[in-house]
Amino acid sequence: MGAQLRVYKRRIRSVTATKKITKAMEMIAASRIVKAQRQVAASTPYATELTRAVTAVATGSTTKHPLTTEAESPARAAILLITSDRGLAGGYSSNAIKAAERLTERLRGEGKEVDTYVIGRKGVAYYGFRERKIADSWTGFTDSPTYADAKRAAAPLIEAVSQETAEGGVDELHIVFTEFVSMMTQNPVDDRMLPLSLGATEQETGKGEILPLFDFEPSAEDVLDALLPRYVESRIYNALLQAAASEHAARRRAMKSATDNAGELIKTLSRLANAARQAEITQEISEIVGGASALADATAGSDK
Repeated sequence: MGAQLRVYKRRIRSVTATKKITKAMEMIAASRIVKAQRQVAASTPYATELTRAVTAVATGSTTKHPLTTEAESPARAAILLITSDRGLAGGYSSNAIKAAERLTERLRGEGKEVDTYVIGRKGVAYYGFRERKIADSWTGFTDSPTYADAKRAAAPLIEAVSQETAEGGVDELHIVFTEFVSMMTQNPVDDRMLPLSLGATEQETGKGEILPLFDFEPSAEDVLDALLPRYVESRIYNALLQAAASEHAARRRAMKSATDNAGELIKTLSRLANAARQAEITQEISEIVGGASALADATAGSDK
């Protein structure tokens, strides 16, 4: 009985230490969410205005450009998948990977070859374990991305879009990331970055504002060439910030659940330890009473 009690006490100490760790990780994630939300709010206006500028150039010219022109028979597509570098975030990375897998199946069903680019060690490990080819990958910055990280990831994608498909280029560029909706809701989404979806006669932005007419210097094609890298970089940067906020929120939720579960387990183990202690005390009392009774019987027998 004493050995069982020691086992319970050892497990209580172990779970208590784990609870302290998960509680600390929960608090760290909660503190980082605020910063990530501010970065998302700060980057969104730039990405919106840049998209508006690209839309104005595209609707105000007849220039054919990879940024705005649909290929007649698209044969190749690229997918940029954003996952996390670290675990302990619930289903955050797995949900993004599943969204990328669904998108890949849909594109292949349309007869397109798919090149996959991955950000985050979890995504790299997923494809590496299954021995599936990755066009390029980046790790080490998912929880705190910078614009330089976005530029580094955007460079090979811009190059692939600029090339002819026969030379290894792509006709479409998609991005899969986790959109931050609230502290409790983060949704994996897939979005087509290139080419932009523009109607043939579209003259308005998403805000309902009529786009002005522009004269382009030196030409609309040169303007689009200059805007293409900035557009892709800003979209990737905004997606990285959304994903970072989502990762912190998912980790906070997972660590809170782990902390609560550890607390419940400690209560259960404490009850079991108390029951074992009571059983041990009862047994000792029974042994003392039995010994005293045996001694009394022996003494009575000797008196006779």
